[in-house]
Amino acid sequence: MRIVIIGAGAAGCFAAIELKRRCPEAEVTVFEKGTKPLAKVAITGGGRCNLTNSFAEVKSLEQVYPRGFRLMKKLFHHFSPTDAYEWFEREGVGLVTQDDECVFPQSQDAMEIVFTLTSLMNRLGVNTLCGCKVMDIAPHLPYYAVSYTKAENTNVIEADKVIVTTGGHPSPSGFDMLISLDLEIVPPVPSLFSLCIADKSLTSLMGTVVEQAQVSLAGTKIKTSGPLLITHWGISGPAVLKLSSHGARILAEKNYQANVMVNWLFEMSNNDVHEMLSAYVRKHSAKKITSAYPSTLNARLWAHLVQRAKLSADMRWSELQGKAFNRLLTVLTSDTYHVTGKNRYKDEFVTCGGVSLNSLKHDTLEAKNHPGLYFAGEVTDVDAITGGFNLQAAWTMGYVVASSLNEK
Repeated sequence: MRIVIIGAGAAGCFAAIELKRRCPEAEVTVFEKGTKPLAKVAITGGGRCNLTNSFAEVKSLEQVYPRGFRLMKKLFHHFSPTDAYEWFEREGVGLVTQDDECVFPQSQDAMEIVFTLTSLMNRLGVNTLCGCKVMDIAPHLPYYAVSYTKAENTNVIEADKVIVTTGGHPSPSGFDMLISLDLEIVPPVPSLFSLCIADKSLTSLMGTVVEQAQVSLAGTKIKTSGPLLITHWGISGPAVLKLSSHGARILAEKNYQANVMVNWLFEMSNNDVHEMLSAYVRKHSAKKITSAYPSTLNARLWAHLVQRAKLSADMRWSELQGKAFNRLLTVLTSDTYHVTGKNRYKDEFVTCGGVSLNSLKHDTLEAKNHPGLYFAGEVTDVDAITGGFNLQAAWTMGYVVASSLNEK
């Protein structure tokens, strides 16, 4: 049996390894248009490879998989985050779980993961062909004709089974190889990115980190929390990246022109902040308002917020009352900024969209209308927030495809 895998990313390489372990007699060939396999894995997590998450703080998969959470819940019964953790440890990769529940190799080196996977592929006899761009997958039952180019030469290979693991694409043209298959494609849009804000009074605070803040997208119910970083172009950090993931389609429809609201005091309600400010008025009445403030905020950010509330830096806490009190309360809990665009997160690029889950059998990831054609990873309309969740989806989907194909 000849099995062709298109895309040597996390899902494709993982599927290849699991396939050869189950079907050692099968001829498994992986096509990769880039110069080397697992290029994206090599840069993920800032080059440290956040390969999964403990999921200990995940109450619902919808929190971390804005698209595809029902599918991932089903697939985790076959290959869970715990299974992935144990899989890598069995292969000799020591792992460490950080305080934020993100899992990294103890070496803090993504190349250890790349080397582990590529070494396994080589040892098991997987054929990896880089510099090969697949142009078309044409069904000619009982096989598929896979057309690809290499060094400007066009070739065709016949495959009994095909697994597509090409990852996300920034534009619909990235799915042109699937045209012959008449599959439903959800238009792709960027998913993980920071937000550009033109307000110079904010961006002048670049480098400021608030360890716990809450960010919401005005006019929606989308609200996320976590560390927030002020940059020279706007705001970033986990809280903002989560917001961009959950609000990816809405922000794209608005051409990345929207309002975001920041609760600088994390999840404190208006009543909580009212009580806190009243306590400051009583306890620090003789002090200037800029000299006593919440410990979670630094002096520069606090001075900025005081200015946003149109208060004098020389005002005493005892003078904070009426409209001035309410303005400061509003700034602390729902400070509103206008988003003027997006900015890519480091060198990583994640999209939402892809092959519609309506086109796939959810227990096997096989195309409903094309027997022997499978999809795994970000090429499907499944994506996650930052924190190791996207790679976990790749491991799980690659595993499920391999085990499903083996059963057939």
